[in-house]
Amino acid sequence: MSDFRPAKKRIDVTVGESVKIIRELQGMSQNDLSKASGIPQSTISAIENDRINLGVERAKTLARVLECHPAVLVFPGWSMESAHVA
Repeated sequence: MSDFRPAKKRIDVTVGESVKIIRELQGMSQNDLSKASGIPQSTISAIENDRINLGVERAKTLARVLECHPAVLVFPGWSMESAHVA
């Protein structure tokens, strides 16, 4: 594992963009995600366009459907280098 190098950050991604990217990687439409999660399609659209906050409960619900950890959705730009521990 000595050859491990973390990926270089190329772009900043918003919470909404992270939801959209992961949804698309799963091959799902907004309607598919809506049906699977019980969250209205209009709400998913608003989240993806950063018009409303994702929120913890919606993050957990979407993460279950998208098969990822909620933190991936809530903290898309987080890295060990950006964590400032005092």
